[in-house]
Amino acid sequence: MSDPSPTSGPTPLPERVEVVVIGAGVVGAAAARALAERGREVLLVERFERGHERGSSHGATRIFRQGYDVDDYVALTSEALAGWRELEERSGRTLLELTGALDHGRPEMLRGIEAAMTRGGIASERLSPEQAAERWPGLRFEQDVLHHATGGRLSSAEAIEAFLDLAVVAGATLRFGVRVTGVEPIPATGTTGAGAVIRTELGDVTADHVVVAAGSWTPDLVGALAASVGRPLPEIVVTQVQPAHFPTALAAEAWPSFVHYPDDGSSVYGLLTPGEGVKVGLHGGAVHVHPDARDGLAEPEELARLTAYVAEWVPGVDASAPHTISCLYDLSPSEDFVIDRIGRIIVTTGFSGHGFKFGPVLGRLVTDLVDGDAPHPRFALAAHTPPA
Repeated sequence: MSDPSPTSGPTPLPERVEVVVIGAGVVGAAAARALAERGREVLLVERFERGHERGSSHGATRIFRQGYDVDDYVALTSEALAGWRELEERSGRTLLELTGALDHGRPEMLRGIEAAMTRGGIASERLSPEQAAERWPGLRFEQDVLHHATGGRLSSAEAIEAFLDLAVVAGATLRFGVRVTGVEPIPATGTTGAGAVIRTELGDVTADHVVVAAGSWTPDLVGALAASVGRPLPEIVVTQVQPAHFPTALAAEAWPSFVHYPDDGSSVYGLLTPGEGVKVGLHGGAVHVHPDARDGLAEPEELARLTAYVAEWVPGVDASAPHTISCLYDLSPSEDFVIDRIGRIIVTTGFSGHGFKFGPVLGRLVTDLVDGDAPHPRFALAAHTPPA
């Protein structure tokens, strides 16, 4: 009888690599792909299993829309639109369906969005509440509606898989189930350049560059480091967001993506998730959590607010039959992203519930930082620092 094969443990991590990317959500996946395609040696590590549901990027659908009221975001949505189409072509997957997108509610919001899209060369049309209700009977309108045809929905889980697959094709290594416990910069010396060490449960990895794309966990990993070098992160508030899918008898063609700005100052978003219903969510979330201490269960008061809204404003669904889902927002005070470097450590956080649509752009922005470029002015740490 032959001896049994020895039990093998997890595959060790390399001792050194050019770039380590921490996190396999949309930011980390897009960054790994972009970095590898620029010829960088990339190791992506993710704490949980592939496609997990503990963060901000999981689920079947996300809104794609170009309806912003500032020029730089509008320009980035146009870059993202081209990027999604290129990703579809490269991956062979269908990722973005242009169902059209609506904004309705507070007039000042629509004026700002319409003006910025016009400056950005994006066609839009105004409709009266009566015209909009006839065209989209699943929604109720009290004020003007702004529609643009280049909005729609992204197949979010498929998109992340496309990024990860192409990262591997370009030479990246992906490791799941690897928890990072710390990130420490290495000072430059006379013989070695600056870099960083990531501490993991499987051992340390030294890298020339580290991209921290850990979503709501990013402040835990690098918040103290950022403060210690005088470049503090803005206060990132992590909230549990509780959208729900509601059943509908209307055809899929009846449902654009939509954002509503009620008179109370809030905002609400929605879109059809084929096979699951119409997803509607209150932007921001009122339940503050630590990402390791959430149970994912619907908070009753938040669910009551959501179902009351849906009963009033979304007549094309059954408001009495919500199927709740849960994800995390990492909210910055301005709801602008943080994408900047601290030495050789690239920090990303503060995506505030509207980052997914920019996936290809986020990969490019991170890769530009690794290559030594300046951060996008809106996303630089300095832009989040209040004046003295």
